[in-house]
Amino acid sequence: LTGAQDGSVRMFEWGHAQQITCFRSGGNSRVTRMRFNYQGNKFGIVDADGYISLYQTNWKCCPLTGTSPKPYLTWQCHNKTANDFVFISSSSLIATAGFSSDNRNICLWDTLVSPTNSLVHAFVCHDSGATVLAYAPKHQLLISGGRKGFTCVIDLRQKQQQQLLQSHDSPVKAIAVDPTEEYFVTGSAE
Repeated sequence: LTGAQDGSVRMFEWGHAQQITCFRSGGNSRVTRMRFNYQGNKFGIVDADGYISLYQTNWKCCPLTGTSPKPYLTWQCHNKTANDFVFISSSSLIATAGFSSDNRNICLWDTLVSPTNSLVHAFVCHDSGATVLAYAPKHQLLISGGRKGFTCVIDLRQKQQQQLLQSHDSPVKAIAVDPTEEYFVTGSAE
């Protein structure tokens, strides 16, 4: 799956030189992150306008009709930009990281309810915007990075911030959690 500055999203398959389908054409907002769910049957994209779109990966029906697949869900999760998201457990719960004017820059969403009621919880952190997310499922922790170099650890069971660390002097761009969830590593723009 590839996403581009022009907003296009294309799917490729190993061993094929050409794309197998185009989920979103150019002329849309810049794609900031794409992720598959754990099962691989869904994927999502977030963009520079603050929207998240979720798709089924059942693309095989689309080349026959010649139409582009449509997202089964689209809504604006941040009013300035959306930078990252993660599927939580069953894939119906999603956490997003972005920049909103009200500083609710980390949000939990339930995709099984209507978009007007889907916000489960919003965290006021990363006052200039959240840039990246990682999820530690065994400990139910959400780890976020921000534009000012801070890393925030959120306990999803209690829906509260556990730690705030100054991990870098520049924006946090990457977070990785080891398989045993004993450590996490952050990388910055510098």
